[in-house]
Amino acid sequence: MKAIILAAGVGRRLGKDGQNQPKCLLKFNGKSLLERHLNNLRHCQIDELVIAVGYESQKIQEEIKALGAENWVSTVYNPDYTKGSVISLWAVRQHLAAGNDILLMDADVLCDRSIIERLVKTNIPNCFLLDRDFEPGDEPVKLCVRDNYLVEFRKQVTLGLTYYFAGESVGFFRFGSAVAHRLATRTEQYVADGRENEPYEEAIRDLLLETPETFGYEDITGLPWLEIDFPQDIQRAQNKILPQIEVAENV
Repeated sequence: MKAIILAAGVGRRLGKDGQNQPKCLLKFNGKSLLERHLNNLRHCQIDELVIAVGYESQKIQEEIKALGAENWVSTVYNPDYTKGSVISLWAVRQHLAAGNDILLMDADVLCDRSIIERLVKTNIPNCFLLDRDFEPGDEPVKLCVRDNYLVEFRKQVTLGLTYYFAGESVGFFRFGSAVAHRLATRTEQYVADGRENEPYEEAIRDLLLETPETFGYEDITGLPWLEIDFPQDIQRAQNKILPQIEVAENV
């Protein structure tokens, strides 16, 4: 299984904390988010890791070297990292289409290792992660479920959509090789159509709505994780999420 981490973007909403380095290099208790991802993926025996880089990419390269991970981590440079994140997905399209099962991950998430393990061990070949405990609003990327099928995947849910419950997407996904290949093709269509400013979630959503029976989800409600977008997220990660992770690691 191959993992792909999207780490090209600029963390503008973090203010000063996102001005000098990619978000994946934010440190919590002395370990960067990237180091934590690498440790978790190694623990899960992932064969290969590809990172889509862009903003301050040399700093990510330096971190990979400092962690002694050059032998199983490679990078793909996205020069258009100020555009939509679908461009990062397009940049790694050859890896998506190479015939492997794929773990696709946002880089800016602090999470418990068991969340990664859930994706690796699931019997759902094309799997989202859903957390029912979230604050409503326009920021969370929502997953809506009806009759045990995912029927929507977006920040703003379609008006009039009928669903039984919703949760927040963690930003980690598992795709079988066939769906990963479809996703690569879809990102090429986005670029051809001039839709470079779209978030990568839109390309995934297209596939979900075309064949909802192909996808499933794991409910990870109660497990500690946080996507880090704003300065207050750093404080919450440090004060609330990290202690829960460290307790779980020491059990």
